[in-house]
Amino acid sequence: MTAPSASQQSSQRASRLALGSILVAVVVLGLKFLAYVLTGSVALYSDALESIINVAAAVAAFIALRVAARPADANHPYGHTKAEYFSAVAEGVLIVLAAAAIVREAVPVLMNPVPPEGGTGLVGLGVNLGASALNALWATVLLRHGRALRSPALLADGKHVMSDVVTSVGVLVGVLAARLTGLYWLDPLLAILVALNILWSGWLLVRDSVGGLMDAAVDSDTERRIRAAMSTAGAGALEMHDLRTRHAGSLTFIEFHMVVPGDMTVTEAHAICDRLEDAIRETAPDCSINIHVEPADKAKHHGVLVL
Repeated sequence: MTAPSASQQSSQRASRLALGSILVAVVVLGLKFLAYVLTGSVALYSDALESIINVAAAVAAFIALRVAARPADANHPYGHTKAEYFSAVAEGVLIVLAAAAIVREAVPVLMNPVPPEGGTGLVGLGVNLGASALNALWATVLLRHGRALRSPALLADGKHVMSDVVTSVGVLVGVLAARLTGLYWLDPLLAILVALNILWSGWLLVRDSVGGLMDAAVDSDTERRIRAAMSTAGAGALEMHDLRTRHAGSLTFIEFHMVVPGDMTVTEAHAICDRLEDAIRETAPDCSINIHVEPADKAKHHGVLVL
């Protein structure tokens, strides 16, 4: 039986983490709604509504990761890795709907603030705090493994869960202040601020995902390291130019033209290509490299020059 490749192992790890996100999100959702029932706070209700998004986002990430792990086929010769971006786009849509629901609940209460039915609700606040602590722990796990696995879906989920933690802490402080001061309009005001915050986090997630879907280039630091590797490993070539890069989930596509002397053999040119691919993969793992070899008269005298 053939052992799974490193890429398959990474996909399996990412899928297990996404499945864990679903379980954590369901538990947190239950705890936050319990906190709302115990306090009657509209701000805590808005916090619980956001947790519904977390469950839906975790499910979307799990599905996207399973699709992204599929190998390339005749209809998708470059693979399915871009599927991860769709989970973040779907999450953005859910965020807009949740924010609208929060505002719908909060505005009438803001116009006519009344003491919540739950009284001081210290037990409910404690339950919400416990849910936030669980979220903070899991967000840290998602962000660490998302970076290690270079998974847009896990990173998007981790960033959203961490923003939920920040929101929850702010809500807890505000609700407690409203109970202690009697300024009950703070409760619905905080709910509206929660809605604005999750809209902002949703915009950031959608922006990053659209960048991936639109074949955005790698960041400037990664491109600098790729160029350095090309210059170091390209001895024997005359010039390299027209470097182009793009992301597709955890995979990076890199292509460029390499100019060699006209009398160089195919074997010699192929050896240079092998060295270049090995050097680039050391600085940009999980990449697909395409090198177009050209004769000396195609030199452009710009780009990455090999001395």
